[in-house]
Amino acid sequence: MTTSFPMNAGDVPYSYSKNSHLQREVLDGAKEMMKEVIIEHLDIKNMLSSSNKFYIIDLGCSIGPNTFNSMQHVVQVVKDKYHDNILEFQVFFNDHVNNDFNTLFRSLPVDRSYYASGVPGSFHGRLFPSRSIHVAHCSSAIHWLSKTPKELLDEKSSSWNKGLINYIGASNIEVMNAYVAQFEKDMEMFFNARAEEIVPGGMMVLISPQLSEHLLKFFGSSLLDLVNEGKLDESLVNSFNVPVYFPSIEDMTKVVEKNDCFSIERVELTHPKSKLVDEADAKTLMINLRAVLEGLFINHFGSKIAKEAFTRTILKSDEVSAWMKINYKKACQLFIALKRK
Repeated sequence: MTTSFPMNAGDVPYSYSKNSHLQREVLDGAKEMMKEVIIEHLDIKNMLSSSNKFYIIDLGCSIGPNTFNSMQHVVQVVKDKYHDNILEFQVFFNDHVNNDFNTLFRSLPVDRSYYASGVPGSFHGRLFPSRSIHVAHCSSAIHWLSKTPKELLDEKSSSWNKGLINYIGASNIEVMNAYVAQFEKDMEMFFNARAEEIVPGGMMVLISPQLSEHLLKFFGSSLLDLVNEGKLDESLVNSFNVPVYFPSIEDMTKVVEKNDCFSIERVELTHPKSKLVDEADAKTLMINLRAVLEGLFINHFGSKIAKEAFTRTILKSDEVSAWMKINYKKACQLFIALKRK
């Protein structure tokens, strides 16, 4: 069963809509590559020989405003390439059923050049009829697993991840293996579903920032601080793992080749310009991650402990900034463009 804890809803101070600067930078950093793969590899005339309807989906859209920016970019690139004013664009915004779709649709741009629909449901399964989608897009979402591998929480298992909340920093290789195995299972379902839904010749672009994975350790250290102060039971930390796995190029290549329904048109790790990283703006970055993770933490630890952990982590901004300056000089964003065979 798929579990989901969506980004913070609404328009409050710690909402995702007000704290998604990093995700916006991820999209901005990929815009030129997105334009290039559409221009070079998307053949609309063959796909739309008897129709003028063009269907796009944003998988894991959350609540905006980033999803609107990325979808308008795709629409504009297709328009510019074909200079076709007859084309009509339908954009489907997809996320889990408990995503805040009300906030999403209240903030829809009035000047958009596409029709908009919401599609609730997990992208690890089918969402659309066969051969109905021309372009699929997924940014800052593919790393979310459908569930936490159960063996990580079992103290009798060789994969028990004692004292940690993710695979980062784990000395036990079995912990990493459990995350990888779950990722591969999820991606098998993901690609099988997209292979049915995307038309032959259609495109799918996946973008995954690698920045956030290492920052999880600071949240984990705040939880352990609370344990050491007697404010949190250690067993609660040992029974909690964040269900995210940030894939490498090798990971993505492996799952795509196993599926064998898509050709890889472009794959690379890039180092997009990031104002947050360049200025080591750790406080803004950690607040951004709070908007992403808070629901997950509250569900497990309760509101009081979760808020205390986030407050403490934000207070570690100097430590986080120093770490960012040392470690984020390398390529940290995965971009992969696929074409349905």
